[in-house]
Amino acid sequence: MTLCELEDQALRLSAEDRWQLINTLVRSLQPKIQPTSKPKGLAASLIGIAKTDTVPPTDEEVKAMLHERLVQK
Repeated sequence: MTLCELEDQALRLSAEDRWQLINTLVRSLQPKIQPTSKPKGLAASLIGIAKTDTVPPTDEEVKAMLHERLVQK
C-alpha cells in the first residue's frame, strides 16, 4: 500500500478512529525508555537514609545547636 492510498483510507475513518490512529502513530515514534538499573552496594543502600518529612534547620538554628553542644562539653 502506498502512502497516498493509506491517506485516502485514513480519511474515510470516523473522527474517533482517526484520533486513535494518530495516538498509535505518535506512540510508535516515541523512543522506548530503557529501565535504569538501580545502583548496588553499600552506598546505594544509604541513599535517603537521612530523609525526613520535616523542614531542614536554618543556618541560625544549626549555629545555635552547635553552640549548645559546645557548651554541654
